[in-house]
Amino acid sequence: MKNTYFTGYFPFISIVLFSLSYSLFAQKWAIRQFVAFGLYDGLLSFFSSGGIRLTVLLLIFFMVLAALKLISDTVIRLSMLLFSKDHEGAVLKSARMGSVIFLFGGGASLLCSFSILAITLVFFITTMSAFIYFVYQAGSYMTTAGLFGMVSFLVLFWSSLLTVTAFAILKLYNGLAASIPV
Repeated sequence: MKNTYFTGYFPFISIVLFSLSYSLFAQKWAIRQFVAFGLYDGLLSFFSSGGIRLTVLLLIFFMVLAALKLISDTVIRLSMLLFSKDHEGAVLKSARMGSVIFLFGGGASLLCSFSILAITLVFFITTMSAFIYFVYQAGSYMTTAGLFGMVSFLVLFWSSLLTVTAFAILKLYNGLAASIPV
């Protein structure tokens, strides 16, 4: 690739595509729930039938995925600071084409917007593919111990973040369930 900035907008497009997939599914699910509860006709007097809900859901998912991208970039750079001997950023430059993996994954997620499991599976496969690509690219610039340390650091960080988030959601759910009068 002649121009190093050619793939600079791929992460943004990927986030938009994944956000759109999740928001399309969430909108369809919410409408089915409102119809089942008999609330849909009443809500139509307050909201237009399509644009506002999709825009709000797209914005919510966009913010979540953009925050995850920011956290991911920060953690990857921190792991490179701790475990790599590369001071010029050659690893990050060589792994930049990994954003193409997310671009194709985002496109595939649009095809799977009928199921939350399918979208999440595409997101998981895309993330793991990009991670493997990054480790492969970083492997040529790092020692075996440094590569093992970086991978361990990344896995430990993301599993800790996932565990803390799941615990907080479970605690919030239990708090809400306990406050409902029976």
